[in-house]
Amino acid sequence: MNWREPIYHIHQIYIKKLGGTKNETKTIQNLYEELERQREARQDLIADTRSLKVNSTNGVTMMSVATGDDVLSYRLGEIAHRQLAERLGIPYKYYERMRAEYPVLLDENVNGWLTKNPEKRMLRTLDGRLRAFLSDRYRRLDNLELVDHVLPVISQMKGCEVVSADITETHLYLKVINKTMKTEIVPGDIVQAGFVVSNSEIGLGALKVEPLVYRLICKNGMISKDYAHKKYHTGRQVEDTDNAYELYSDETLAADDKAYFMKVQDIVSAAVDEAKFNLTVDKLRIAMRIETGENPVQTVEVLGDRYILNKLERASILRHFIMGNDFSHFGLVNAVTRSSQDVADYNRATELERIGGTLLDEGVDRATKNGLLLLPAAA
Repeated sequence: MNWREPIYHIHQIYIKKLGGTKNETKTIQNLYEELERQREARQDLIADTRSLKVNSTNGVTMMSVATGDDVLSYRLGEIAHRQLAERLGIPYKYYERMRAEYPVLLDENVNGWLTKNPEKRMLRTLDGRLRAFLSDRYRRLDNLELVDHVLPVISQMKGCEVVSADITETHLYLKVINKTMKTEIVPGDIVQAGFVVSNSEIGLGALKVEPLVYRLICKNGMISKDYAHKKYHTGRQVEDTDNAYELYSDETLAADDKAYFMKVQDIVSAAVDEAKFNLTVDKLRIAMRIETGENPVQTVEVLGDRYILNKLERASILRHFIMGNDFSHFGLVNAVTRSSQDVADYNRATELERIGGTLLDEGVDRATKNGLLLLPAAA
């Protein structure tokens, strides 16, 4: 079976953003075309760090890679800068200071440690940019293969629809709701079951399938971490060599990946679980009876300290908390998830949806044990 046939068959499904301020719509085909473009443009290499050298000029750091037959050159992306600093043991604050004020010293530090402590690293590049500096055991579970395998499954799940999707610098997201699995929290306030599939190709998290609860009245999504499934990017160590070389999927890895993604398909098929959905709904009903206190400003400040929210996020949550006129724990959770729609960055919007789920779980657990809600202690 060609997995891509059903993908093109359902390409007319429109994707609307759940989180973020952008109102544009796009099709599955648009998403898939970008993934294919990235596949053609990317290059992955395994390199001995002694074959690497950086050079910084006018705020731009380039890494040259000696392959034996040629020398390749890539501009370091922000994530690669962080990963390089962490791997070499250079405190990132100092790394950034050298980068801004003394780039020659940065180059001397990086090149010196790359040579002194040689090892094999995986370099993931895209459009002439080094986007990740990873372990040679990193297993490439890429977005194109993921979409190839999960979209056909989603298309066959009764009542399921992709309502939001994006490819960011760091992650792929597919957010799905099941219109047939729904219930009322209270009369007129309907929630639907769903799930989020996410993946990072550059070492910033596992491949995840996480339950989602979607509230129709304000189109908020809340992600629950309690029932999430994770598949980690850990693989075999590659063969030893002195020079850098381009990395391809061999037949053994291809067979392993096929088995791996079949397991992911099984997880996605079972992602909308009625029992787990009902447990989350029960928590939402309990949260309606939990008071957060008489001072919503203080409540949001304590919340912001606990979950490291910036000033704009705190202001957005406070505004929705007050406008909702519901100062229960349920109202606070909804203020957090509603604020995700005010955030332009899709990664951060999704993280706020996760914070909403964590806040629900923590608040209900504490209230159940203590009979009252204990607000998170300020950091």
